[in-house]
Amino acid sequence: MIRVDHLVYAASDLERGMDAIESLLGVRPIPGGRHPSFGTHNALLSLGPATYLEVLAPDPALPPPERGVLFEREAEEGPRLVTWVARAEAIEETAAALRAAGFDPGAVEEGRRRRPDGVVLSWRLSDPYAMLLGGAVPFLIAWGDTPHPASAAPTGWRLAALRIEHPGPARVRKALEALGMELEVRAADRVRLTATIETAHGIMELR
Repeated sequence: MIRVDHLVYAASDLERGMDAIESLLGVRPIPGGRHPSFGTHNALLSLGPATYLEVLAPDPALPPPERGVLFEREAEEGPRLVTWVARAEAIEETAAALRAAGFDPGAVEEGRRRRPDGVVLSWRLSDPYAMLLGGAVPFLIAWGDTPHPASAAPTGWRLAALRIEHPGPARVRKALEALGMELEVRAADRVRLTATIETAHGIMELR
């Protein structure tokens, strides 16, 4: 089963990104950990039992990786949703299905990070630098037996819907079809993601 695993909200500064989420949704994400391979650190907010929001920003304490800091350029446009991630435990087969449809998600590699409480999370993921169709098509992740990050993040909020806008909506739909997923896709002059989130204060939209 393939489903929305998490949303990536990029900011040039982690505290700034956390402030923006707290202002909109009424709850502050908690620090998650560092990603030395990507030059980033994050903060998390649960959006359901197995779904979460990841605030991601460059970590000034880490040396920039050879490929550059992940989503650094996108974050310069201001805190915003830049892409999303689909959970696919059969990740190699799912990546192959995307390639067969004409979308190369890159190599599947291992990843890990240590939470502030010392728990180590590990996963397998396709290349997040690929940014298929400008982030409209997700990269893939498989958690295996590791604790899902949503279980240790503030709860009470829920992802109700995710809308994708793109200049080539037919291409986005083709990629989603390869994933066996169906989301709302609209034509637009630029890539834009909009998450509808149920909060303690009502329905909110996050872009």
